[in-house]
Amino acid sequence: MKNRTTIILFSLLVPLGIAAVYMGRSSLYPQAAPLQALNTASRQAATPPDDSIVVYYHERRPYYVTTPKQVHGMIADRVNWVFKEAGIPYVWHKIPAKRQLEVIRDNAQRACAVGWFKTPAREAYGNFSLPIYMDNPMMALARTDNEQIRPGATLAQTLANRRLRFLRKDGYSYGPYIDNRLKQYAPREIVTTAENTSMIKMIHTHRADYFFISKEEAEDLILCSGLPMKDFKIIHFTDMPAGNKRFLICSRKIDEVSLLRLNRAIKKYLMGTIEANPEAMGILL
Repeated sequence: MKNRTTIILFSLLVPLGIAAVYMGRSSLYPQAAPLQALNTASRQAATPPDDSIVVYYHERRPYYVTTPKQVHGMIADRVNWVFKEAGIPYVWHKIPAKRQLEVIRDNAQRACAVGWFKTPAREAYGNFSLPIYMDNPMMALARTDNEQIRPGATLAQTLANRRLRFLRKDGYSYGPYIDNRLKQYAPREIVTTAENTSMIKMIHTHRADYFFISKEEAEDLILCSGLPMKDFKIIHFTDMPAGNKRFLICSRKIDEVSLLRLNRAIKKYLMGTIEANPEAMGILL
């Protein structure tokens, strides 16, 4: 009888022991997420409703500012108006700047990224709209107490100064004029994927000396950073040409007819036949 009881207890405890080991192992070594889910998360591409075009952007005052239900700003308002005038449904989706170009290059969906400069490399995989905005001449932002960089110098003199560290945003083009001189002079660089709000703090904490910025966003950036305005100076270069034109860069999935409708709306906007701040159709994903 005793042996029989022992056998019964053993038969009950063994499965429980195996289950306990398995559960413990699962907690220590959780199963990996399905590859498809990982790929979806890493790609950060949006799934638009119906046949809407996804308009990708990144937070960049005063060009693109996220509000509870919409995106507004100096360029975003133009995009809102243009898509409404063209009669094309669209949705806004925020992802990092460099990732936007990867989505356009992947050509997996009907998508546009807003506010980009046109370069030969980008024209190889994307279609550009007509220019939707033109910057003022590019400037640089630096600390006031940085004596190595002064207003009134040329861009060439600044880039050739090996004591200065240029803060470059990864994947960015600064327009043909600056891009060509960066290649020519190869200044000391610190490359970052951070947005402008973090870049200005890097300047303030002496981790870099200057970065390029447009007049439109320089003062707004300093105000929004919460840092003292007196700690910064704006550097105008005597040899800097007129500002760069900004475009919508779109994937090849967008048909020619849709692009033509967008371009007609852009022409209409630039001719001045617009409302001040129209109600837009776009929503936030």
